[in-house]
Amino acid sequence: MSDEPSIQFSEREALLYHSEGRPGKIEIVASKPMATQRDLALAYSPGVAVPVQAIADDPATAYDYTAKGNLVAVVSNGTAILGMGNLGALASKPVMEGKAVLFKRFADVDSIDLEVATEDVDAFINCVALLEPSFGGINLEDIKAPECFIIEQTLRERMNIPVFHDDQHGTAIIVAAGLINACMLTGRRIAEVKVVVNGAGAAAIACTELMKAMGVRGDNVIMCDKTGVIYRGRDDVNQWQSAHAAETDRRTLTEALAGADVFLGLSAAGALKPEMVKDMAKAPLIFAMANPEPEIRPELAKAARPDAIIATGRSDYPNQVNNVLGFPFIFRGALDVRASAINDAMKIAAANAIAELARERVPEEVAAAYGVRHVFGPDYIIPAPFDPRLMENVSIAVAKAAMDSGVATKPILDIEAYRQTLRARLNPTTAVLTLAYEGARARPKRIIFAEGEEEVVLRAAIAFKEGGYGTPVLVGREEVYDNLKALGVADPHEYELHNSRVSPLVPRMVDFLYARLQRRGYLRREVERMVNQDRNIFAAALLQLGEGDAMITGVTRTWAMSMREVKRVIDAEPGRTPFGIHLMVGQSHTVFIADTTVNERPSAEQLADIAEQTAAVARRMGHEPRVAFLSYSTFGNPRGVFLDNIREAVTVLDGRRVGFEYEGEMPPDVALNPKQLANYPFARLSGPANVLIMPGLQSAHISAKLLRELGGDNVIGPMLIGMEKPVQIAAMTATASELVTLAVLAAGGIAR
Repeated sequence: MSDEPSIQFSEREALLYHSEGRPGKIEIVASKPMATQRDLALAYSPGVAVPVQAIADDPATAYDYTAKGNLVAVVSNGTAILGMGNLGALASKPVMEGKAVLFKRFADVDSIDLEVATEDVDAFINCVALLEPSFGGINLEDIKAPECFIIEQTLRERMNIPVFHDDQHGTAIIVAAGLINACMLTGRRIAEVKVVVNGAGAAAIACTELMKAMGVRGDNVIMCDKTGVIYRGRDDVNQWQSAHAAETDRRTLTEALAGADVFLGLSAAGALKPEMVKDMAKAPLIFAMANPEPEIRPELAKAARPDAIIATGRSDYPNQVNNVLGFPFIFRGALDVRASAINDAMKIAAANAIAELARERVPEEVAAAYGVRHVFGPDYIIPAPFDPRLMENVSIAVAKAAMDSGVATKPILDIEAYRQTLRARLNPTTAVLTLAYEGARARPKRIIFAEGEEEVVLRAAIAFKEGGYGTPVLVGREEVYDNLKALGVADPHEYELHNSRVSPLVPRMVDFLYARLQRRGYLRREVERMVNQDRNIFAAALLQLGEGDAMITGVTRTWAMSMREVKRVIDAEPGRTPFGIHLMVGQSHTVFIADTTVNERPSAEQLADIAEQTAAVARRMGHEPRVAFLSYSTFGNPRGVFLDNIREAVTVLDGRRVGFEYEGEMPPDVALNPKQLANYPFARLSGPANVLIMPGLQSAHISAKLLRELGGDNVIGPMLIGMEKPVQIAAMTATASELVTLAVLAAGGIAR
C-alpha cells in the first residue's frame, strides 16, 4: 500500500526540499482581501460579530460563513509512522503535512495537520473529539494497532462529522476495487472466493471487514499473523483479530494457501514463497503490499504461476495499491454533502467507482504518459494513480452513497452541476505534469546538463537519475565527481561526465560547428576556442551529435546570453518561430504567457505563429485554449501606433481557420475578468483567456518577472519552444526541482 510512487532520492535532497525557502510544506493563505482597514474590519472586529451571531442562532450556517465545510484535520500521535514505527508525535509532522498537501493537490480539500503528544487512548480521543467545531472531517493517520481501532470507533460514535483512518480503510478500498476486477477477469463470484490474509494489523483487519461487507463469506477467509493461522480458540490474539478467527485445522500460511483464490499480504518482505503460490487455485489473485519490498516480487510469482494476477504497493510494477486513489475523493464527496460519517456504503461505492474506472477506456494523455496502452486486464485492474477522472467519478459515487444511506445532511440535487464544480476545482496542468513525470520513468531519456559544476544542477541531475526519469549527461571538469560525492552520491563515476578539454568528441564538434559558422565570419581557431571553453556551445554540440535527447542550461548566465550561444549550434525548427512561454499555475487555473524571452517586436505573422504554438502547448497540458492578444488598447480605445500588427495577427488566424478561440486587442483585465469581458458582447472568447500573447518582448519580459516575484501562483518557465532540438534555458534563480521539471517536459515533448 502506498500514498505516493516509490521514487528514489538522496537524504540530502529530501532535507533540502523540506527546508529551503519557507520550512515545511504548507502555509495559511487568506481567501478574502486583507489590504485595507475596511477589509480588516469586515474580517475581524466589528464585522466578524455578524456571522458569529448567525452561527449561534443556526449552527449549520458555520458551513456558509467559515472554512469548516472544506477543512479536514490530519491527526496522528506518531505511534506507527510509515514503516518506521513509534517515533513520536513531533516526528510524524512531515508525514502529516505531506498528507495535507495530497488532500489539496488531488481534491482541493484544505487540511491542517495536528500532532497529538500522547499515547493515552482516552486523552487522544478527548483531544480530537473536542475539535469537532473546527473541522468538517477527521483523517486519522499513523496510529498503531490495536489502539487505532478503539480511537476510530469511539470518535465515530462521539462526533457528527466524518472520521476516517486511512491506514485501515484507504488501503481496504483500493484492494476491494482490485478484487472486484480480478474476480471479473477470472470468472469468480466474490461470495465464493477463498481468501488468505497474511498480516493482522489495522490495514489487514480493515481489508477483511470490507471484503466481508462486500459479500466475501466469513468461512472463506483465513487470517494469519507471524505465528500462523488465527483459528478459533487461539488465546494470544486481541479482540479485533479474534473476530476473524477461522474454524479450521490449518495452522500455517503454507497450509492456508493450498487451494486459495486470493492472497492478501500486509505483512513482511518475502513472506510469500513461490512454492506457496504454486499450491493456490487456478489464476490466483495476489495482493503483495508490504513496502518497500513486497511479500513476493511479481516476477517470482509469475515464474511460479504465469496465470497469476498480481498487485503491489509499488509504482514500478503494474496494479499499484495506492491510497491516493481513494482518500482525497472520499473526503471530497463526504464534505460536499456534509456527511455525518463515512460508512460502509460509501467505502463500497468508492471501491466500485475505482474498479469501474479501470474498466473504462483510458484517456490518451494517461496512456501516453505511462508508455503503454492501458487496457483492462491482468496488468490493469487498478487505475493509474494520477488518472484525472478519479476526482469526479469517486467523489460523486461517495456523495450518492452518503445520500442513499442517510448520512448526508445537505443532499446534492443536480449531480451534473456537481460534476462541473468538481472539474473546476482542479487544474489539468498539475495532472499532466504528474503524468509527464510518470511518462519520463516509462520512457527514460538522456538529458545533457550543461552546467554540471554547479551544485543546484548536480542536485537536479541526482534527482533526475534517482527518480528514474533518465540518464543525466553532465558537462564539467573532473571536480564534478568530488562534488557529487560531497552531495552524498556513493559512486560518482556512475554519472556520465563530458569534459571539453579532453573529450574525444571535440574534433567532430569543431568540424560540425565550423561548417555552420565559417561564412558568418568565424575562423576555425575561434570555433575550437568556443567548443573548448564555452559550456553551452559544447553541450549544444553534444546534443547535435546525438549524445543526448535534450539539453538544460541557464543558471550561470542570463537567458539572452545562453540563447545566443545555443543558437550558434542549433537552429529553429523549419517553419517555426522560436519563443518562450511562462506558465502561471494555480490550484484551479493555468495561464500561458508568450513570448516572454525571444522576439523583441514580433510581426503579425510571428504573433499568429506564437499564438498557434502556445495553444498547442496548452492543449498538451490539458487545457482548451482561449487566446487573447494583449495591448494597452481595448478594441481601438485608445488609438495607438502599435496596434496594427496585433490586429493583423487576428486576421492571419482568421485565414488559417485554427481550432481554438482567439480575440484581441485587449488589456489583461478584459482578457481575464469575466465582468470586464461582458462589456464587449461581440468578443469571441467564451470565458477568461488562458493564453496571453504579449505585443512585444519588453512588456512580456517585465510582466513575467513581476508575476514571478509578486504573484501568488507557481511559475514554470521560461519554456523554450520552436527549436529543432529540445533545449530548455532555465532562469538563473531556478531550483533543482524546477530544473528537473524542465528536463522532464523537454524529454517528454510537452515543451517543444
